[in-house]
Amino acid sequence: MTALFEVEDVHVAYGRVEAVRGVSLALDAGKIITVIGPNGAGKTTLLAALMGLLPSRGRISFDGVDLRALEVEDRVELGICLVPEQRALFADMTVADNLLLGGYMHRRDRTGMRRRLGEVEEIFTHLAQRRGQMAGTLSGGERQMLALGRALMSRPRLLLLDEPSLGLAPLIVREIFRAIIGLRERGVAVLLVEQNARAALQSADYGYVLETGEIALHGAAADLLHDPRLAALYLGGDASVGG
Repeated sequence: MTALFEVEDVHVAYGRVEAVRGVSLALDAGKIITVIGPNGAGKTTLLAALMGLLPSRGRISFDGVDLRALEVEDRVELGICLVPEQRALFADMTVADNLLLGGYMHRRDRTGMRRRLGEVEEIFTHLAQRRGQMAGTLSGGERQMLALGRALMSRPRLLLLDEPSLGLAPLIVREIFRAIIGLRERGVAVLLVEQNARAALQSADYGYVLETGEIALHGAAADLLHDPRLAALYLGGDASVGG
């Protein structure tokens, strides 16, 4: 059976320097996979290439559609959404307006927009309490919730997340990861790039370890979580999802 999202032998280069070399992975609907690894391993570069923001070589397909010739906008229309590390919010717009902007492609479906807005505010209750607040005045954790909420307004089938826990307090990290795990029930596929390896593996179904642009190790997330080869390198001091 063909996976929803398939990446095969993908290469990404900056000039003569190859930042991603021969990466292959697969992801089914309602599943979470994570890509972990050290800084500079090529994780963010990989996500940018999958979204169409960087040129790449290799095969990338979504629901049987070859993405190589498609622009970013076309990939968004198919249901692919990237939440970048920088979050890219509109600081001088309210929380509500940022969320509504996320559903812009579906703006004619006003009933659906209201329903999705309610669902997002149910997931992130902080946002419901701050509808009229300017996004630029939110805390770091609230900004990350808003970035995720805005992405969900677009009705994504595949969510690409780049370092969603970066710079956040452990309590907020747990809330963010609970929301990510909850996307399984909605049938959303999630590709999670994350330096908090322990929390990522606790949340994911399958994991890939990226080192110097190549997949060094992969397997069921639960197995990688207890792999002694990873413990010393990536699992030492990371905050976990539970507890």
